[in-house]
Amino acid sequence: MKKLVFTIILAAIISFPSVSQPSPEQVVKSIFDEALTSNEAYENLRFLCKNTAGRIAGTSEAAAAVEFTRQVMEEMDLSHVFLQKVTVPHWERGTVEFGMIVSSRFGSLEVPVSALGASPGTGKDGVISQVVEVKSIGELETLGIESIKGKIVFFNRPMDPTVGNTFSAYGGAAAQRTAGPAAAAKFGAKGVVIRSLTLAHDDVPHTGVTRYSENGPYIPAVSISTNGADTLSRWLETDTELKFHFITNCKNYPETESANVVGEIKGTVFPDEIITIGGHLDAWGPGEGAHDDGGGCIQSIEVLRLFKVLGIKPKRTIRAVMFMDEEMAQSGAIEYARWAEEHNEKHYAALESDRGVLSPVGFGFSAEGERLENLYELKKHFEPYGIYWFKQGGGGADIGQLRRFGTLLISYIPDTQRYFNYHHSANDSFETVNHRELQLGSAAIASLIYLIDLYDL
Repeated sequence: MKKLVFTIILAAIISFPSVSQPSPEQVVKSIFDEALTSNEAYENLRFLCKNTAGRIAGTSEAAAAVEFTRQVMEEMDLSHVFLQKVTVPHWERGTVEFGMIVSSRFGSLEVPVSALGASPGTGKDGVISQVVEVKSIGELETLGIESIKGKIVFFNRPMDPTVGNTFSAYGGAAAQRTAGPAAAAKFGAKGVVIRSLTLAHDDVPHTGVTRYSENGPYIPAVSISTNGADTLSRWLETDTELKFHFITNCKNYPETESANVVGEIKGTVFPDEIITIGGHLDAWGPGEGAHDDGGGCIQSIEVLRLFKVLGIKPKRTIRAVMFMDEEMAQSGAIEYARWAEEHNEKHYAALESDRGVLSPVGFGFSAEGERLENLYELKKHFEPYGIYWFKQGGGGADIGQLRRFGTLLISYIPDTQRYFNYHHSANDSFETVNHRELQLGSAAIASLIYLIDLYDL
């Protein structure tokens, strides 16, 4: 009852300026209080994960996710909810994923594999050949076509466990997945196996997109679990003639139509100035896409709910966007920026939540000079909740397209240490999300947007 009374009072004093306004500290506390005592966002995430798992762009699961998030926002009595049509690539994983090390010395061992996004399938008999292990794309040039042609290239560069920022460790190893298969194909490789990009040592493969040259050649590519990669590398040390056999029936289809899902609260003073908050709706199977990036989408929707239920009337238009196709080609981000340019929209600020829904630690900002210093001053509002890291450098794959408009870009930063245990794998399930961590993030994002709008930062 106490929370309801406060909400009514807050709505009234925001609506009638003659009444004494609540302090920013009071409003921020009300945002955190509401978020941490509500289960609505958590249940929305549960539904999204359990009913649209494997929602990579172009699939029926992605279409279901679009409709679900549209309905959730339609029911919130927002100023406007609409779909922004997007043409997306369409790749499907299929049902068969099999990998086996075949050694005359050690015997045969089945190992977990996962097809890389955009890879062609192998056909029913699969690919089997001798293995060439490398740690980098550059090693292919050193080995030359004579050593690679007709073989399977095994990229076995691990993420560096000594790097504190796990996103930097990921970036240091990601090229073998995104560019490795195309590079190996040019040297005549028959197929590619990539060490999973995770710091965990387990039997779960981590997938992700790979990018081929426009005219090919297109060779099948899979990731292998870190335990499987360690075994394959160890066996190769004493059996250089061993073979690897893998089968997939993934397939690329013609481009298809999907959509970004957009909902907004119209601003009361500067309605033409837009603050975007968003995450990407598409996600890899066989996981449920809870951390990457269902949670970021649900947090963005939750910001609008918090503003509505607390009666916060922003000066600027607050827009939540569920971007489609971040994982494959960023089609949704490109279309969102094109739409903004075509409609001459003014994008004041944009925040992306796409680093998982673990405990929030802070934000990164693309600002500099006095504007950056003023943003740093907001840190005092967040320190009571253990959120303290305000730094320069903000952006993301989906909001990055807005940089050309001079938009302030903001990264929401949770703790990174466990994120790559889940990223692009079957581990990324609803059960790995903690309600409190999810909602601390939702409240932190909502509070930051409220303060930026309030102080014209």
